[in-house]
Amino acid sequence: MQLVKTQRDTLLRPLQIVSGIVERRHTLPILANILIRKDGEKVSFLSTDIEVQITTHAEVGSGSEAVATTVAARKLLDILRALPDSGEVSISLANKRLTVQSGKSRFALQTLAAEEFPTVAQAEQYNAQVTLPQKTLKHLFNMVHFSMAQQDIRYYLNGLLLVVEGKNVIAVATDGHRLAFCQVATEQEFPRQEVIIPRKTIIELQRLLDESDDEVKLEIANNQVKLTFADIELISKLVEGKFPDYTRVVPKGYKNSFTISREQLLRSLQRAAIMTSDKFKGVRWVIAPGSLKISSTNADQEEAVEELEIDYGGDTVDIGFNVSYLLDVLNNLKNDYVNIALGDANSSALVTIPDNADFKYVVMPMRI
Repeated sequence: MQLVKTQRDTLLRPLQIVSGIVERRHTLPILANILIRKDGEKVSFLSTDIEVQITTHAEVGSGSEAVATTVAARKLLDILRALPDSGEVSISLANKRLTVQSGKSRFALQTLAAEEFPTVAQAEQYNAQVTLPQKTLKHLFNMVHFSMAQQDIRYYLNGLLLVVEGKNVIAVATDGHRLAFCQVATEQEFPRQEVIIPRKTIIELQRLLDESDDEVKLEIANNQVKLTFADIELISKLVEGKFPDYTRVVPKGYKNSFTISREQLLRSLQRAAIMTSDKFKGVRWVIAPGSLKISSTNADQEEAVEELEIDYGGDTVDIGFNVSYLLDVLNNLKNDYVNIALGDANSSALVTIPDNADFKYVVMPMRI
């Protein structure tokens, strides 16, 4: 039975959308597959790793029958990528084997029954629904994602806190050493909702969301979040646990602050980072009236020193930072200037955008 007949690129796109979350090695072998459902011309493609589920659709069906099967996601994707760009591809199913044919190339793949495929059950009720332009949500995630923890024993840090409150949508991420906060205003108004979205879901959404004004509908339930945009539906379980109170972490009232060119500071830190070691990424800042001196050393007694002129008249502060944390934020910001506010050598630093209260980045000092 023929399932699909279409141009190679038309079929490649939905497969690329759903294949990102497919694990190569999983305790359930069927989760290396994608679920393909055909109902007349409409074909849906679904993948899941039990925590996250992505579905997309394409009008590529051939024939009027309704049929469903599952096939190895990576193999099918690799086959399509290797076929000529402009070729026509047909996919048919017979005797539990999926045949992919294009020109004189033919591939026969094993299938597993669609009934065996475990899909994520949708929540019966969503407590909040937010509609945002795709580029706005993507911007929100881009501004904080680099501060998410990776495989931290404090599992609630391995994700992003999303807060819907009043007319604001807020994203916060922290790994215990630094914290990023970003908010955007909406035209809707909501009661407060607070959920932790897993790291894997955030990274997948950054890949799938466009820099467009097309809308994304975000629905929040007690145990899951659902996002619908373009022809994509993504459902993700939430991380349970209590996220740290970010309002207490962001310092207030620092009197020592200066504004500096983001690009200039970024380049100086990149050069200073060359002399740090993989184990110890420390750079030392000495901030004095009119100057910022950045230095780094390593176990071989090698040294890098950078001196920058700054418009600063506050106290002299001698403080150390993990250079990777500073490079992360400067690489992700796109503004010409950043503002740095400091207390003393033992207090965290606050990085903000001049005349913009929507973004804050807190980085803890380190002992040099």
